[in-house]
Amino acid sequence: MVLNGLPAARAAVLFASAPPLTPDGEEGREWAERELSDPVYEAAEPTLFDRIARAIGDFFASLFDVQLGGGWGSAFAIVAAIVVAAIVVAALLVWGVPRATRRAATGVGELFGEAEGRSAAELRRAATAHANAGEWDAAVIVRFRALARGLLERDVVDVPPGATVHAFARAAAHAFPARADDLERAATAFDDVRYLRRPGTRELYGVVADADDAVGSERPVLVDRLGALR
Repeated sequence: MVLNGLPAARAAVLFASAPPLTPDGEEGREWAERELSDPVYEAAEPTLFDRIARAIGDFFASLFDVQLGGGWGSAFAIVAAIVVAAIVVAALLVWGVPRATRRAATGVGELFGEAEGRSAAELRRAATAHANAGEWDAAVIVRFRALARGLLERDVVDVPPGATVHAFARAAAHAFPARADDLERAATAFDDVRYLRRPGTRELYGVVADADDAVGSERPVLVDRLGALR
């Protein structure tokens, strides 16, 4: 028998002496590395932009893959999802992140160097009781705390631990610019009685109470509520 012009026996000897076509593990790894080092493979790799575009495409494809029987049901679900997302974004832009957790925490936190867990209404009642008893020092201090707690409850001004009364008054004045002087006088009254140990009086209590009543009856102007007390 002749194979490609060679006797069968001669061809068998040549095939037997040829190197094996199946490499071992190490040789196979080297072959793969040489093959993948070809620039044509590098050029075919997806770029970062390609991967981002693919991720965005997959996301929108998943939106259209709503299992509601297809047709108008799927289209309605997609439109509803987009409308809800737009409403949520608009609400965050207008009102900011919900602060219920922060309000709950500050309700039992520090207020001008002292732990205070009472609400604004409770503080006002306590201040009135001190005033009726002629305890003007306590009346001035507690009524100013009521003023601060009231604005905190209304989410108008933040009162972080360590905030001074004058920093609070300046921050509150951004929301009530027409009451800037009243707020500053109330802060000075609190400072004089609480820290400078000056005696409280009916007049000083009236300054603080009037400022509290004024801002409590007015609507604050639109201010940046994310800013810290300055």
